[in-house]
Amino acid sequence: MSLLPLEDAPAPPLPAARVARRALVLLPLLLIGAWAAIDWRTMYDGTARLASADPRWLLAAMLFNCLGWVCAACMRQGAVPERLPPGPLLASQFAAGAANQLLPASIGAHAVTLRFLQNRGIPLARATASLALYSLVKPIAKTAVLLVFLAAFPDLLRIGELVPDQRTSTMLVGGVALALASVAALLTAVRPLRRPLRNAVRCALTDARRLHTRPARVLALWGGAVAAPLLQGSVIASVGAALGLSLSWAEVTFAFLAASAAVGAVPAPGGIGPVDAAVVFTLVAFDAPLDLAAATVIGYRVLTAWLPLLPGALVLSALVQRKVL
Repeated sequence: MSLLPLEDAPAPPLPAARVARRALVLLPLLLIGAWAAIDWRTMYDGTARLASADPRWLLAAMLFNCLGWVCAACMRQGAVPERLPPGPLLASQFAAGAANQLLPASIGAHAVTLRFLQNRGIPLARATASLALYSLVKPIAKTAVLLVFLAAFPDLLRIGELVPDQRTSTMLVGGVALALASVAALLTAVRPLRRPLRNAVRCALTDARRLHTRPARVLALWGGAVAAPLLQGSVIASVGAALGLSLSWAEVTFAFLAASAAVGAVPAPGGIGPVDAAVVFTLVAFDAPLDLAAATVIGYRVLTAWLPLLPGALVLSALVQRKVL
């Protein structure tokens, strides 16, 4: 029987896991291309605006944005009892920021972090519990910061124009009530969901109690949660100062806090869309010119979403390729 020459022998098929990993390496770059094709006009307009801005304030905005990734890494560490390696943890949060811009409701960032925690040997139930604790602490800390602003600047911050009217308040309350009723109905109708949910809640409560007996974890979790919205507000304030916005840091930061608290629950990729419109509306309520308020928010999005997007996607692909994720 004749044998095929070595060079003519068919190559062995690649394992399915290797093919899937190669696809995941390329997926972030493909998603960036799709997003760029859809939203290129915003990127172009924002970059053109920033080209004439004060570079010193833009540098400050970029510094605050970088510190935001450090805060995210601190919060992720504070939400798990195990010690995580600082370098890979920070890299995973930088990559998670890129994934978060492509999927709504922080799904992308949570998926990246969940994979990172599992690869560090943390069981799925406990990794999921850490994500739940992280997601719970963020709005609580943001609300606390917002209340501190209201107490610290009662005269400066004119909130009367920002309070929603009765119709809007009724819609918000009705939406929350409907969401809670839907969850309750789902658990009542689908009985197999009850036991996994009880186990997840029990695991989350156990880990939360354990973490809050360790001062280092409490400081990382709650300190990062308090600092994160202040840093984001500082990014917007720095961009506004670079463009000539006359509002103070306290007014711009409060505008961001109030807007994100009001519409931050709307599931949009990275909060883009609803939060942006709300921030522009709030800045205008503080007597900022409409065109300047819009330019400030667009510049903020360019610095926080567009500029880190390609480097973040490359880091994400590298982490997948090196099996960190």
